[in-house]
Amino acid sequence: MKFFRQLLLAPVALGLMAPVAATAGEMNLDGINQYSASEDQVTSITQFSDVQPTEWAYQALSNLIERYGCVAGYPDGTFRGKKPLSRWEAAALLNACLDRITEVTDELRRLLKEFEKELAILRGRVDNLEAKVGELEANQFSTTTKLRGVATFTIGANSFGGDARATFGESVLNGGKVAPGQRFSDAAAAQQGATAFNYNLDLFLDTSFTGKDLLRTRLRAGNFGSSPWGAANGDNLVGLNAFEVAFEGASGADSVEVNRLFYQFPLGKSFTATIGGKVRQDDMLAFWPSVYPADTVLDIFTYGGAPGAYPLTLGSGGGIWWKSGGFSISANYVAANGNVGNPNFGGIGTEGSAQTGTAQIAWNNENFGLAAAYTYTSPQGGLAGLYGGNGTPLANLGYALSSSVNSVGVSGYWQPSNSGWLPSVSLGWGLNSHSADSSSAGALEDAIDGATTQSWYVGLQWTDVFIKGNAAGMAVGQATFLTNSGDNDLLEANDGNYAWEWWYKFQVTDNISVTPALFYLSVPLGQLQKSSSDTFDNFGGLVKTTFKF
Repeated sequence: MKFFRQLLLAPVALGLMAPVAATAGEMNLDGINQYSASEDQVTSITQFSDVQPTEWAYQALSNLIERYGCVAGYPDGTFRGKKPLSRWEAAALLNACLDRITEVTDELRRLLKEFEKELAILRGRVDNLEAKVGELEANQFSTTTKLRGVATFTIGANSFGGDARATFGESVLNGGKVAPGQRFSDAAAAQQGATAFNYNLDLFLDTSFTGKDLLRTRLRAGNFGSSPWGAANGDNLVGLNAFEVAFEGASGADSVEVNRLFYQFPLGKSFTATIGGKVRQDDMLAFWPSVYPADTVLDIFTYGGAPGAYPLTLGSGGGIWWKSGGFSISANYVAANGNVGNPNFGGIGTEGSAQTGTAQIAWNNENFGLAAAYTYTSPQGGLAGLYGGNGTPLANLGYALSSSVNSVGVSGYWQPSNSGWLPSVSLGWGLNSHSADSSSAGALEDAIDGATTQSWYVGLQWTDVFIKGNAAGMAVGQATFLTNSGDNDLLEANDGNYAWEWWYKFQVTDNISVTPALFYLSVPLGQLQKSSSDTFDNFGGLVKTTFKF
């Protein structure tokens, strides 16, 4: 590098010395003497009173001063750049700069000699790092894929109260989970009365090949199968206290399984198509009609108030949506048993498909959203349609024995532009009409065919509560319940129930939140606990910690 700078100086010097040869009589000896009389080299171009930034050679002169320190001025603090330069003066300037370069070069040689061992060690480390970087580049994760994860811990417990006792009929219709004459609260406490610590883990692999498409793979694991929370545990009497995060794979606790695998891509400017071997209904909707958080407490508050219209069926399927501005139309199909070859128990579009078909029309802007949806469900024994934690025992039975269900839902929300004391408001309502025949319902055909079930909810959320980033919320509603028992006059529909939840989220860091929560179920079994005036209810509390990475 120093040698290169010397080469750069050479043409400058030659240019300075190129004028016609000067004779001894032409030498400006007084100028040389005055120039040499300045003993101190200048360290900044600003020391010259007659050199301005507008001069054409300002930058070149500044570089000579700062890099080499070989430029001196006259005793009066001037450079006199417009004065003609003789060959003698040019030689003096060049000699000063070459001497300085020699000093720097000698100093570098001395330092290189002194630190020879250390430099050799550093050189070896650099070579080693280069080899490791090469290995990492050869084995790096796909540059088109992003990984993100959510880990959730929950610890909580139930409290069951009331003196209501089961009749023989209630015992049978509750699946024998409570004995005739036994208090519902005692049976529930024996099954779901322990304090439990559970987890759920989600890993999302999002891949894009064009920047506009999406290939999503979701891996999921959990250990809620034997927990006290909801219908995931088939031995639990109460199903409505199911958590939204409650999950356990078909292979059992702690097993990791593929929970989503679908590809989404645009068709022109306004259409988007989705297809997947494991896709969920809401993955194929252009708009979700709720801003009430889907990861808070009870599962029943995460379906827009209409679990029949939004059953979130998971399986093989495809869909398409059209969107223009805030207006959108979506249509999709999902078969829970779409991977099965026997048409009696699976396939696409067969009696065994356990399938749902949904059409939604929606409109939204920054503060407001509204959607209406219609869903046709072929439950196939309850494999599609209402999840166990979203309805009373009679409502779940109605879905399990129906040959088909026609559902409509109307859901929407409003949210303020700025956080404050005004909360966002999400609400929804759903109505389901059941059809049944002897092959699906057997002796209960009259009770199921023509039956109707309903549901509704209202959810409120406040943001930046007390501390910026924290949030609070509450919801109230009725899980899906029987409102009409079809042609069966012996079964009077009296299945109403109420559910509440309250929570406060502490945003500890950008990636960690802690959410204490309470919930209350006034009539967790609906009509199947109302044979007397005595009551049975469920109060619960938990702390949920969420890690996002």
